[in-house]
Amino acid sequence: MRYENFTMRWDGFVGHLAEPDCGSDRAVIIIVGGEQSILPGIKFAERFADYGITGLAVSLFGAEGLPDSPDRIALDMFVPAVNYLRDVKNIRHISVYGQSMGSIFAELCAEKIGGFEKLIMVSPTHVPFEGTTADKKAMTCHSVVTWHGKELPYVTADLSKFGAVKYYRHPAVPYKVMGMWAAYYKAYCGREAVRNAELSIEKCDADILLIAGAMDECWYAEYSVKRLAARLKNKGFSRQFRMVIYPHGSHLNGLMPNRSREKKLYRMIPLIGLMYRSFGRYRRDNMEYFQRSEKEIIAWIKGEKI
Repeated sequence: MRYENFTMRWDGFVGHLAEPDCGSDRAVIIIVGGEQSILPGIKFAERFADYGITGLAVSLFGAEGLPDSPDRIALDMFVPAVNYLRDVKNIRHISVYGQSMGSIFAELCAEKIGGFEKLIMVSPTHVPFEGTTADKKAMTCHSVVTWHGKELPYVTADLSKFGAVKYYRHPAVPYKVMGMWAAYYKAYCGREAVRNAELSIEKCDADILLIAGAMDECWYAEYSVKRLAARLKNKGFSRQFRMVIYPHGSHLNGLMPNRSREKKLYRMIPLIGLMYRSFGRYRRDNMEYFQRSEKEIIAWIKGEKI
């Protein structure tokens, strides 16, 4: 593989690229979180490169020139990332992949920047949220995302009434959820705020793949996926779209780093089960979902049937 790194100062975005040795006419922009994430973006880029697809992981926060937390992140920085793939690498087929919070930015890239063939949203939400401080203990009263210097509409998830990672029973679902799930669920019930902030996914000129776990502990991803899919149908979306929901799926979902190459990372999976209880309870199922979703995602990008 060939690697390149990018900085805000010189490139207008922070990113890490992994390219197959023989090059590729396909690329995917990967949005999974901050620069210091437990699962680094470059590991996802490498996994796409394993399949002959150039991967460019773009960081949202936590590096020089970026916000120090998920707060007022400029969507504009994805423009030079797309231009680099198209104009410098001469790649014709570009997709965008977003996981968890990254799904918001993936959709907004496809909606507002455009030029993507495929959009993949894994464990998504259907609305942008309010930004958080670096210690994740307080909200900022600002949107998590801006476009051309203006904050995009958002909903507020009040975490003050819940322990964010503490588990609770909730009447909406038959499994225990985190406090952040309960806060986001309450935010979803705010009709006016949701109406103003809901992602206009039907404006994305791309084929869309939506993936969620039916036992997501962090936020109600199954609800968001179904709502996004219903919006596509109701708005007469003319491109292809597919919805996949895994019955025992956790929040940790979608394509994962190369298992044989990242043995140390996979040895940490039992620890993940301590945080994501659905994953721990249905570990075998969720490991299988990793494999199934990887096949779904790669086939979707390449336009193949599985």
